[in-house]
Amino acid sequence: MKVLVAGATGKTGQRLTRELIERGHEPVALVRESSDTSVLPEGAQLRKGDLTDLQADVCEGCDAVVFAAGSGADTDEEMTRKVDRDGAKRLVDLAKQSGARRFVMLSSVGTEDPPEEGDMAPYLQAKHDADEHLKASGLPYAIVRPVALTEDDGNRDIRYGTDVDMSGEAARGDVAWVLAEAVDSDAWLGEATRMQSV
Repeated sequence: MKVLVAGATGKTGQRLTRELIERGHEPVALVRESSDTSVLPEGAQLRKGDLTDLQADVCEGCDAVVFAAGSGADTDEEMTRKVDRDGAKRLVDLAKQSGARRFVMLSSVGTEDPPEEGDMAPYLQAKHDADEHLKASGLPYAIVRPVALTEDDGNRDIRYGTDVDMSGEAARGDVAWVLAEAVDSDAWLGEATRMQSV
């Protein structure tokens, strides 16, 4: 399966790209001109694109699309909205137009009912809006909502759904594995699933 990965050069995206290759897929890394593509594994295809200004053909030829991008902790509210809300929503629309068969969204716990105030409020609201747009798109979808991320690879001992400790942690390696599972398995379709590493 050819899989477009938005955020492929990020900390989770790199792991996801390797996982997809190991599973026999063809990852297509969506990268900006300024992206450090040296972090990507051999075998990853490159496709130029910027989430703040996506070209209409960015998803062409891809069977699945994964949004694993993020504006980053140091960006302002405007950039957070441009990437995590508007960029994600446009990628959903373009995936549908191109005939992609599924869309996997890396989201976050707290997006179900985002707070109105606090440091995380703009980010969680942006992710909430993107998640809702995906749900309403008509595309087969899976939404993965991890708790706080760590830089660990994890051991695939993962807790899901209502069993998740909201103050727990999720290893980026485990998150990447779950995203790849959501690409592979129909069991994830139509679900928005919390997760944590145990």
